[in-house]
Amino acid sequence: MIKEIYIENLKCGGCAKTITSELSEIKGVDNVDVNVTDSKVTFNSPDSLVETIKEKLSKLGYPEVGDTNNIMHKAKSFVSCAVGRMK
Repeated sequence: MIKEIYIENLKCGGCAKTITSELSEIKGVDNVDVNVTDSKVTFNSPDSLVETIKEKLSKLGYPEVGDTNNIMHKAKSFVSCAVGRMK
């Protein structure tokens, strides 16, 4: 079933590459797509994995819109972005 999550701190294709790569490593998650313009992540997964995915996004620096978005999230998103640009 297709799910979507709107996230904070999404800036560019580097961010999108990191998110796509990291979420695709979760067993049961596939067809990950990151829309930079809309700050939206879409994917196929069972309902039971949605919280795991949200936690992973937050740890990468991309919390769901409406969740806490502190300076640590912003710093982590810059690192995730840089890693994605180097891939």
